[in-house]
Amino acid sequence: MADVPTNAPQHCPGTASKDAGKASMCAGCPNQTLCASGSTKQFDPDVDLIKERLSAVKNKILVLSGKGGVGKSTITSLVSRSLAANNPHTNVAVLDIDICGPSQPRVLGALGEQVHQSGSGWSPVYIEDNLSLMSIGFLLASPDEAVIWRGPKKNGMIKQFLSEVDWGNLDYLILDTPPGTSDEHLSATSYLKNVGITGAIIVTTPQQVALLDVRKEIDFCRKVNIPVLGVIENMSIFICPKCNDSVEIFPALTGGARMMAKELNVDFFGSIPLDPLLARCCDEGKNFLTEVPESQTVLALQVIVQMLHVLFQKFWKNVRIRKKFVK
Repeated sequence: MADVPTNAPQHCPGTASKDAGKASMCAGCPNQTLCASGSTKQFDPDVDLIKERLSAVKNKILVLSGKGGVGKSTITSLVSRSLAANNPHTNVAVLDIDICGPSQPRVLGALGEQVHQSGSGWSPVYIEDNLSLMSIGFLLASPDEAVIWRGPKKNGMIKQFLSEVDWGNLDYLILDTPPGTSDEHLSATSYLKNVGITGAIIVTTPQQVALLDVRKEIDFCRKVNIPVLGVIENMSIFICPKCNDSVEIFPALTGGARMMAKELNVDFFGSIPLDPLLARCCDEGKNFLTEVPESQTVLALQVIVQMLHVLFQKFWKNVRIRKKFVK
């Protein structure tokens, strides 16, 4: 059987295969160039650098969805702000790996900020004392500038974010991803595989057209061995900001995310309403948690974050047990 690199994605053809580095499944793999060259003695040294750089990061979490427009960036910002607000001693960072459509600088209110270089690497932009952000949006001359890159260049940028940013000691590193299961996802999975991915939060909306794509995303997670932490249903109902009445904008004709989660045997975290005030806060870069603290969205989010806390505690308890068993 052909040798397979330890950090290779699932279905790797192996270094001894004639398709090594050339097969479609090799796209985005950090070892692609090395395998294609025929050298099998060593692999991308940056993989070890990333492992060292992220050694003080406790939880690495991906926010995923096969469908665009379901609110991954909004959920990422809400969850990261909530985790940071719950405890001032909890350090949270967001890494925006949506290379072609970075949203986090605007959503988190850091538009126009710049990344600074220090002796220990790039310094992320701090939103709060315990909440930081890194995004390609900080490296562009203008927010309107298009990023027209092929897979290898996206892969290189993600590698730089993981290996050259001085993340420091973090409790949570949350990666905001683009839609689909392509270059950015494969790159992040390949580079984080050796440092341990805590899991993925899957975001969807209730209608069937979104759920079909989200099912593919869950299948992707299982194929590349990313634990699915659970599913969040976004834009479940519309809440009128004036009268507080609610109505379904995206009817869940097949049972929505709750039924899908049950069918696929994954946890369902809960539903977040479609709130115009939340959309406005994201556009203006304001903190929705402090702007509208009594909203139904914030109440729903608090329940979701509490469920996440319980999951993380179980995860690290299991890690400690495994380490004790190995010893």
